Amino acid sequence: MATGCGLGHEVGCDRKSAYGHNLEAGVEPKRRTLDLPWGTVSYLEWDGRSRGKTLDVLLLHGGGLDSARLSWGALGDALSEAGHRVIAPDHPGYGRSRPPPWPAAQDRLVSYVGEFADGLGLRDYAIGGLSLGGGMTIGHLLARPGEARGAILFGSYGLMDRQFEGALAAPAHLASWVMLRTGMLGAVMRAYAGNRKLMESSLRNIIRDPAQRTPELVDAIMAEAERGSGLASFEQWQRDQILWNRLKTNYTGRLDSIGCPVLIVHGDRDNGVPVAHARAAARRIPDARLLVVPDAGHWVQRDRPEEVTSAVIEFLRELG
Repeated sequence: MATGCGLGHEVGCDRKSAYGHNLEAGVEPKRRTLDLPWGTVSYLEWDGRSRGKTLDVLLLHGGGLDSARLSWGALGDALSEAGHRVIAPDHPGYGRSRPPPWPAAQDRLVSYVGEFADGLGLRDYAIGGLSLGGGMTIGHLLARPGEARGAILFGSYGLMDRQFEGALAAPAHLASWVMLRTGMLGAVMRAYAGNRKLMESSLRNIIRDPAQRTPELVDAIMAEAERGSGLASFEQWQRDQILWNRLKTNYTGRLDSIGCPVLIVHGDRDNGVPVAHARAAARRIPDARLLVVPDAGHWVQRDRPEEVTSAVIEFLRELG
């Protein structure tokens, strides 16, 4: 289900097991809303400032059946424990945020990130994103240089020309475009969303550690699938980004203009965005550090939560 443009990273949670730790130990997030000129965005806020204020951290979830709660429950809890205020929106059309009046194209989603940050009055913050959210993070850094103090990219979109690599990359990409334009790709996604066994199978592609693929996690994924949030907006984004011969957005040639420190977190078994692209990005970004997580898949922070969380906390500490 995971590909170079985030074609189906689905994650989930319950109050305890699906996140991999007990949320009662941390700061329970509050559900809030922000009214923007075009609509209302629902978001989660973990406020750990009573433990000692460090940074505001804005986290952007991925595509498919994702949402703020599904992607960032564990990390948000851990970062609030470290004293950070963590803000994680449900993107328009995902989770509890209603679809926007505009198509979910990449450039428009990047604009939405800026609008959301302005609406909350964020001025001194770090930003991070997973998959589609990683691409939105890169776009935000490029559109608003000097605004964010630092950034974190998890299995990020925006680093490849095509969805696939190797000798068959071009025909495979073309086939994906045909499936998208004929509606077959959307039908496949909906079929996976409605079938527990197919969902469990696809989960193995993005979470390598069997211990992290708990029944509670699958339950939460299926609950999100039943609600159906995200799929329509994600298909709009796919239609914007998947051209017949390439992906529309590849930020690689502009990475050297990113002026803030960037932590790149990537699983070495990510079959959606091969780790070679993360290594290339780390070489291009002037102040980048790369964490390659052994035997981890696309949803790297769920696959190896302890290693990833400690690296993120240390990175934010260094940002000050």
